[in-house]
Amino acid sequence: MTGFRVYIRHGCHLCEDLLEQLRLLQQQHHFEIELVNIDADPELVRQYGTLVPVVTLGEQQICHYFLDQAALLQALGSTDN
Repeated sequence: MTGFRVYIRHGCHLCEDLLEQLRLLQQQHHFEIELVNIDADPELVRQYGTLVPVVTLGEQQICHYFLDQAALLQALGSTDN
């Protein structure tokens, strides 16, 4: 099963909004979501601190700040091949 990693910060309203939308899509498209709190790792804070939330699939960054549904669905489609 395909899985997206979502880099977040606790208390981040953009993170909460994106996760809500992502979970709705998850019900239709059946993928996994792994949450990573960037504040637990100084390297992740350096890498993603101003971009959270960030959605990745493997090494590919799909979107940040807001859910890009088209890009996410395209990434899902490319894993089906």
